[in-house]
Amino acid sequence: MHVQEWLETIPAIAVYVLVGVVIGLESLGIPLPGEIVLVSSALLASQHGDINPYVLGACAVAGAIIGDSIGYAIGRKGGRPLLARLERKFPRHFSEANIGLAENSFRKWGMWAVFFGRFIALLRIFAGPLAGVLHMPYWKFLVANVLGGILWAGGTTAVIYSVGIVAEAWLKRFSWLGLVLALLIGAASLLIVKNRAKKAAAERSGSPEPVAAAD
Repeated sequence: MHVQEWLETIPAIAVYVLVGVVIGLESLGIPLPGEIVLVSSALLASQHGDINPYVLGACAVAGAIIGDSIGYAIGRKGGRPLLARLERKFPRHFSEANIGLAENSFRKWGMWAVFFGRFIALLRIFAGPLAGVLHMPYWKFLVANVLGGILWAGGTTAVIYSVGIVAEAWLKRFSWLGLVLALLIGAASLLIVKNRAKKAAAERSGSPEPVAAAD
């Protein structure tokens, strides 16, 4: 069953809770399809009046900010052994190469890696825990986390809801085109990320210094 079709079978309050929880867990560091759930829910809101887009967006934003904050706290407490445990549990996402790419991004961009990482699936999972592991100053993390969460979660909800209102009939008929396009973009992004991850892992091999003061 398609995600959106399944969402249609549950009450609005359950949709709000599901969006907040899935996005929160993804932001905390657990690989879940937060973006897919949010997009499907926002599109559903444009087609069914019982789902309030403002409440949906607020739940998404809250899940993103709270999840990232918990991930930061866990990362700060667990340190690098936490990354090793995550690699054993989720080897596809928390591989050494992927961690190298994320860490290299943090070393270069600091708090901006948290902000822009919200819009990239791989970095979205890493941002909170890795910022904690690398001891990024909390105020920098919090600013980037809040702004990124509002822009990504709130913006995605608003854009998808608006598109759904304007082009509901078109989307119903040709939604598979959007899915194919999303898969192609995702595949291309994954190849780029993997190539950059290998390069970052190689660069990281000789630079163990911390990034607590990174901007």
